[in-house]
Amino acid sequence: MTLRRSAFARARAAAVLVLVGGVGVAVAACANEPASPQPPPAATPVDYQLGGAYPPDPRVGIVARDRTAAPADGVYSICYLNAFQTQPGERDEWPDDLVLREGGADVTDPDWPDEALLDTRSDGGRQAIAERVGEWIDGCAASGYDAVEFDNLDTYTRSGGLLGADDNLALATLLVERAHRAGLAAGQKNAAEDAERLRTEAGFDFAVVEECAYYDECAAYSDVYGDAVVAIEYTDAIDRPFDELCADPATPASLVLRDRDLTRPGDADYAFEICPG
Repeated sequence: MTLRRSAFARARAAAVLVLVGGVGVAVAACANEPASPQPPPAATPVDYQLGGAYPPDPRVGIVARDRTAAPADGVYSICYLNAFQTQPGERDEWPDDLVLREGGADVTDPDWPDEALLDTRSDGGRQAIAERVGEWIDGCAASGYDAVEFDNLDTYTRSGGLLGADDNLALATLLVERAHRAGLAAGQKNAAEDAERLRTEAGFDFAVVEECAYYDECAAYSDVYGDAVVAIEYTDAIDRPFDELCADPATPASLVLRDRDLTRPGDADYAFEICPG
């Protein structure tokens, strides 16, 4: 079947121009060799659609969706992956030896008790996790996404001391390498305190950040990634008018205001607002 491709993905597959004897010759890009991944376009309106896909506002040029959804057509598309803990309803798909356990029970996220932390402590475990998540990465690439974002990089902070930052950094490095081999840019999701190491050591290309304005940590990302920061604020935790956030030079230019549950248009709680262009 023909897969839908975003404008950016189609551009990567376009012919390239090389010089032969001083004359420009069009050479088709090798289909088996993905071009260098590119981060999201700077200062571009974004929509965050993890709660369900829908046609984006025509002003939007970046859209993030869950890996189970097709990418949005005609925009830069980011594929969401929960790479460091299990998705709700998917715990049974993970063998026990790849899930962090203590006293015979899963160690879960305190805020998301239906999500179990993955065990990143051993090289063998990290390799096995990276292989499973790598299948999702390859699926995102085959579907036509331009990038992936890896969520829950900071599980070590809620593991009761069982995991360490170096454990998660080692897994992150494997995942970024896999994304790059698939021709996808790799996005750091949150984890402001680790941004410098994730960029310089793991090789992330950009950041997707939630509530950096509310928690006053936007600079932690922009100091590392510059304009390659996609930001989401939520209506239930915004402490000043959205227009003020847009005008604040500390706020990333690619900013969207969404409802907490990321609902779709038509839902009573749906909220979507981008900065005026």
